[in-house]
Amino acid sequence: MSVGLFAYPERAAFGRNLPKTKIYEHTRLTTAMRNKLVSQIEKIVWQYKLSPETINLRSKKSAPEIEVFTVTLKKPNISNEILRAIDTAIPFPIIHELVYDGRVKVVAAFKRPSEAGSSKWVTDIYFESDWQKLDAERKPLPVALDLGRLYQQILRELISVPPRRGENIREQVQRVALIRGKQSEAAKLDARLKKEKQFNRKVEINARLRSLRKDIEVLSKPGAKTERN
Repeated sequence: MSVGLFAYPERAAFGRNLPKTKIYEHTRLTTAMRNKLVSQIEKIVWQYKLSPETINLRSKKSAPEIEVFTVTLKKPNISNEILRAIDTAIPFPIIHELVYDGRVKVVAAFKRPSEAGSSKWVTDIYFESDWQKLDAERKPLPVALDLGRLYQQILRELISVPPRRGENIREQVQRVALIRGKQSEAAKLDARLKKEKQFNRKVEINARLRSLRKDIEVLSKPGAKTERN
């Protein structure tokens, strides 16, 4: 079964091109970033707009609407910096469907309203599916009571680390970010270990690596979580 690919209702179809100039207008992009956007993206289509009017679900502060973009790529890889620029330009949760060479990949970040101001949004880390056939079977949208819960269910489809009991989406994302940080540190230490000549330094690095790997193992377990009061 396809991962992250949902059959969005026809009544939610929007189907409008999103000009790159709109992204320029609402973000501060360097010349290098603009060049990267042009070199990586062929076109962006605002494919669906999930809102109370189009899918008959209540809006929530965390998700007044959910947008689905089809991003046609010129090459198989796209920088998260570019996706973040798009997310910055559009102040709603976005599901990006990246299309290249007859395949599609779903990418999304956890977005939430900023505590500093209702008009600002925070874009957290990105999650993605594997590349899938463009004509892969799509699943029905998850059953949800409102757009906030629908957004969480769509996003959780892309998160490989399962939620713990009582863990909300923000806590789950923070845990994944912590895991990724420790994985990155472990990879750097592993590279250092291969180059290190001194025995005592190898011992120190190995000890740190064991500690990091244990942390990653514990953080990745879906074990029970203490319920919040």
